[in-house]
Amino acid sequence: MPIQIKTPEEIEKLRIAGRLAAELLDYITPFVQPGVTTNELDRLCHDYQVNVQHSIPAPLNYAPGGHMPYPKSICTSVNQQICHGVPNDKPLKNGDIVNIDVTVIKDGWHGDSSRMYCVGNVSPQARRLCDITWQALWHGIAQVRPGATLGDIGHAIQTFAETNGYSVVREFCGHGIGRKFHEEPQVLHYGRPGSGVRLQPGMVFTIEPMINAGRREIRQMPDGWTVVTRDRSLSAQWEHMLTVTETGYEVLTVSGHTPPPPDFITATDAPPAP
Repeated sequence: MPIQIKTPEEIEKLRIAGRLAAELLDYITPFVQPGVTTNELDRLCHDYQVNVQHSIPAPLNYAPGGHMPYPKSICTSVNQQICHGVPNDKPLKNGDIVNIDVTVIKDGWHGDSSRMYCVGNVSPQARRLCDITWQALWHGIAQVRPGATLGDIGHAIQTFAETNGYSVVREFCGHGIGRKFHEEPQVLHYGRPGSGVRLQPGMVFTIEPMINAGRREIRQMPDGWTVVTRDRSLSAQWEHMLTVTETGYEVLTVSGHTPPPPDFITATDAPPAP
């Protein structure tokens, strides 16, 4: 399937969906506390989307080829879980780290974002992993401009993560997005500079690096969705959805409480305020 170049009108629809995804993550933030179950977080997010945002939870019953339908409205990946963690009745405990990944559908358009949350008092090692993963995301975003390549994005993420002693998961990647949840291109979080698809204004895709504290190898759990680190080391992930502009990029998953870009992103590079 060819890469779809979005029109300004379509990008505005995606901007709205992206803002709703970010606002959903804002909404759930105060509930991420020791003792809450990920099932309760899922219920809260589902109800907020349906009753307040009047949007549709894209993950619920999502069934790509070869997969059973995903049974929940959000993904909650705790500690050694890399991605696609299925909410359950196990309470979060003090010291956990959890990624909450949400995708909303508004008027037929998808908005996709995820954040890391530190539950109570976490170890310095866990907090550093979350911080380095956030910075790795932004090292990738900073490469986005017309004429750059997808390989530039992946190389920047991989180099930064590995320089800091971490590994990059290779089996999962960012993706194009629009009316469909997953479109072309695939956005790898590793690679060679100058390689791959050349970026053009109007492309819309996610960047969502998964960074492991230990080795990069993964293991699929019996539920058919949850993916964990093979060595049971901690893993972290952050995700933004963005579009290539005439001069650089615009992050579309921005809300009033979206974490600000790291200090190395200059004022001219940073996304506009919501």
